[in-house]
Amino acid sequence: MNPRLLGLICWGALIALHLLWHGWLAPPLNGSPLLALGLTVGPLLLPLFALRRSLGRALLWVGILGLFYFCHGVVAAWGEPRARGFALVEIVLCLVLIAALGWGARGYKRAPRPRDIGESP
Repeated sequence: MNPRLLGLICWGALIALHLLWHGWLAPPLNGSPLLALGLTVGPLLLPLFALRRSLGRALLWVGILGLFYFCHGVVAAWGEPRARGFALVEIVLCLVLIAALGWGARGYKRAPRPRDIGESP
């Protein structure tokens, strides 16, 4: 499977997971579900702006965000028994996302930059 496709699938699955988790199946008991959705789904939608420029750039931002969502999943799995299943799914999705992006970057080679005039080799 293509690592970029796997990254896109995990990105979409994270968005769907948080929509289901905070919006429908286990909304927060002591707060607004809309606020929870805004704080969890909102950052995942921000890389859509980078998608106009390139898919690789958008996936880079999703990978960076994935580290924060991994931490959120660990804290939620540890501290909220009611949401432990959702949190474990979030942890797995983040690990697969980061692994896929690392796998895709492994074969990436930068183009050699032109040498400046007067620069020694």
